[in-house]
Amino acid sequence: MIIYESTTSGFLDDVANEVIVDRLYNVYQQKIGRTSKSEIRSWDNSLQRMSNVLRDRDIPKDAAVAIEFKIPNTGKRVDFIIAGHDGEHDHAVIVELKQWETVQKNDRMDAVVVETYIGGAQRHTTHPSYQAWSYVSLIEDFNQDVREIPIKLKPCAYLHNYLIQENDPLTDIHYKEHIEKAPVFRKGEMEKLRSYIKQFVKYGDKNNIIYKIDSGRIKPSKSLQDSMASMLQGNPEFIMIDDQKIVYEQILHFAKTCIEKNEKGVFIVQGGPGTGKSVLAINLLVQMIQEDYFAMYVTKNSAPRDVYATKLKGTMKKKSIDNLFKGSGSFHSTDQNEFDVLIVDEAHRLNEKSGLFSNLGENQVKELMNSAKFSVFFIDEAQRVTLKDIGSVKMIERFAEELDVKIFEGELASQFRCDGSDGYIAWLDDILEIRETANENDLGMDYDFQVIDDPNTLLEMIVDKNRLNNKARIVAGYCWDWITEGKNNRDVHDIVIPEHNFSISWNLGNDIWALSDESVYEAGCIHTCQGLEFDYIGVIIGDDLRFEDGKVVTDYTKRAKTDQSIKGIKKKMKEQPEIASREVDAIIRNTYRTLMTRGQKGCYVYCTDTALAEYLKERMIRVYVEQMEVKRMLVAEEKVKYGTD
Repeated sequence: MIIYESTTSGFLDDVANEVIVDRLYNVYQQKIGRTSKSEIRSWDNSLQRMSNVLRDRDIPKDAAVAIEFKIPNTGKRVDFIIAGHDGEHDHAVIVELKQWETVQKNDRMDAVVVETYIGGAQRHTTHPSYQAWSYVSLIEDFNQDVREIPIKLKPCAYLHNYLIQENDPLTDIHYKEHIEKAPVFRKGEMEKLRSYIKQFVKYGDKNNIIYKIDSGRIKPSKSLQDSMASMLQGNPEFIMIDDQKIVYEQILHFAKTCIEKNEKGVFIVQGGPGTGKSVLAINLLVQMIQEDYFAMYVTKNSAPRDVYATKLKGTMKKKSIDNLFKGSGSFHSTDQNEFDVLIVDEAHRLNEKSGLFSNLGENQVKELMNSAKFSVFFIDEAQRVTLKDIGSVKMIERFAEELDVKIFEGELASQFRCDGSDGYIAWLDDILEIRETANENDLGMDYDFQVIDDPNTLLEMIVDKNRLNNKARIVAGYCWDWITEGKNNRDVHDIVIPEHNFSISWNLGNDIWALSDESVYEAGCIHTCQGLEFDYIGVIIGDDLRFEDGKVVTDYTKRAKTDQSIKGIKKKMKEQPEIASREVDAIIRNTYRTLMTRGQKGCYVYCTDTALAEYLKERMIRVYVEQMEVKRMLVAEEKVKYGTD
């Protein structure tokens, strides 16, 4: 999606006539609905500078210009694009605009500039050359037309307020690799930027380059499990951007420093669904192994470990695979500092005790921290989905203090799932009444959310989506018993909804549900899908989540008898009813939040409770009505402005 599109000539006229801010604001309100004119005006200085750059008679007036292009499947935006032809190929120059005035070099971390003033404070952030290059890499990865036509993308960065210094930290040799991929231009280097653009844009855009970048065929993004084998052989499968790259470099730096100084350290990484926690965890594992550290990936949930192990068959020996991926319950008897680095994914799912009968060890958080010189915990407390899940930031901090472990912290905010829309996840939290958000009537951009009245239709839609690339699945709340004798037989249907003549089995025990083509005809549960992602997800919401008296309510009594995630709740309800009620209510809401955020491109929902289905539909209508009202107001403003009313 693009906020503004014109020709070079049209852009220059809009800037000269001082209407660029109004036009950006109007389109931003129509397409996104969340901004202010003051926020748009912050772009004004940068766009004035770009207009000066483009006022060159050798830059064609019919070249294409675009501002604020959203990269598919991410929440990231390209600041400025100018597109045209060099006589042989279509080109688009990607310009990352910065208003920075100073930076300080950090030679301990790759591609990271330290202490530049952004967001009201001095902060770590990526080098602008790396940022521009990483955005181009993402576009090339997602857009099939860009690759096949081809459209040559050329990244650069323009820091128009940045004064050139002697021994300039911005262009230090430490950043040479990134600057070679995406040159950086500073204040006083306008002519150099012009020359860079003119290398690639000698003629205007005759082939609708911007349209093809914006509307090109989107290749399904690489999933983590598909790329494991290649990553472990040293091939970069995922380009980390912005906060991912910052946290990655910080962890590497602090881990190596702590190990070198013989000091214990822990790094806590907080991030919601789809912020790239697992991608970052696997990248860290690969890097640590390559640098000959004794590192291991740990997760309580076996589903992602099973997927990774299956993908690596034939590329590594089984023993090697087992040495890389471990469950969280196997560290109660390990020696202190036995490992250099333990990378703990889904840390919110850690338990207190280990073993089949939960009678081994003291506390998994403490045991993991004790077992490694440096431990990394990826955590999202809103994804705790059983009574046994104890992982929390406070608990990690408590044991770190007890064990004399240095604490480092980072946060992942960039959204790579749900079409890169933070809005959808905030809206979901609002409709599930997990927390009040500003997204009461804002679903976000381009995410396919539908409420389906018939589970048979839901299954048909998911099967149809799955034909594309085996990246669509059905999941369900744990409201139906798991029939033991049918655990390997798809003909034994555990989930039965008689009013729709619908039935389906829980995922079988004799295949990998996330990978098997035929498992599209099975329903996964929270334990088989958490930590994994798909393009489309179909969610069957059972009677444990209903809509009554104007509220979304939970009912743990509707959970299946075979559900171990709330084992012991009846006893706790008698002993501590208020605490137990809060805990089980959060588990049910968190479970559906997790299920409904497994899809990168879309989520289709069927509710056994018709009142809940009607409530979800009504919330969708509110979104639609608000969008229409914004568009109506914008049209009215345009009529008044141009005297056509």
